[in-house]
Amino acid sequence: MDKLYIKDFEVFAYHGVFPEEKTLGQKFLISVTLTLDMQAAALTGDLTKSVHYGELCHALEDEFKKESYDLIETAGEMLATYVLKHYPMVKHVSITIKKPWAPILKSMDTVAIEINRGWHEAFIGLGTNMGDRNQNLSEAITSIKNTAGIEALSQSTIIETEPWGYTDQDAFLNCVLKIRTTLPPRALMNLLLDIEQGLKRERTIHWGPRTIDLDILFYDNLVTDDPDVIIPHPRIQDRAFVMESMAEIAPYLVHPLLNKRMFEILASLKKER
Repeated sequence: MDKLYIKDFEVFAYHGVFPEEKTLGQKFLISVTLTLDMQAAALTGDLTKSVHYGELCHALEDEFKKESYDLIETAGEMLATYVLKHYPMVKHVSITIKKPWAPILKSMDTVAIEINRGWHEAFIGLGTNMGDRNQNLSEAITSIKNTAGIEALSQSTIIETEPWGYTDQDAFLNCVLKIRTTLPPRALMNLLLDIEQGLKRERTIHWGPRTIDLDILFYDNLVTDDPDVIIPHPRIQDRAFVMESMAEIAPYLVHPLLNKRMFEILASLKKER
């Protein structure tokens, strides 16, 4: 992937913990590295297919000076979020903020922080078999879509399925939501757990009835060893209703452990019936 660099553009602003920093201000040096595909711009000479770095510098300066933050870490996070939100073609952004006048009473060149953020593709499985099932799905999807750092890309058809694992319960409504997100896996999982709690999910019976069930099925090509955030979801290749939804919206996605595409896994499950 191509990269665009902006190095050490100077901004005078009022960030810092000490009162003098907020009243007198000081110099900051901001560097930006953008990861994006610039081939179309290179071949056509069309600047709209790349990022106008002059406009970006002015925009980042305006954002950097809008508020006074105690920490340059906060300012860096804010700038990274701004870039990803306003420049959809950017896949990853690195922001470095140098503070050469940092009041530490020592000889030094500078103090600096670096923030790295990017878009990740994830698939969220949703299921419900209690109460108003359509309303449960709608509220959960709306909550996900309304979260900063998440953009919904596509959604599978809602299907009714028989319970899996624990069968003495009502039928489920299931679907899969494809998103892109700047949230890391654990933060995304915590968000989903919060949404479940908001919809009064109770975990009393394993694989039992629930108002809403939200699972991270895939996150990029990531394979984790975190027992609290297992990715890819360990049982999706056994669940035809999940694979049916995955094959609908991402048929050629490759399972990073099985090395099989979604439609191939679904076809295997259908043969086993």
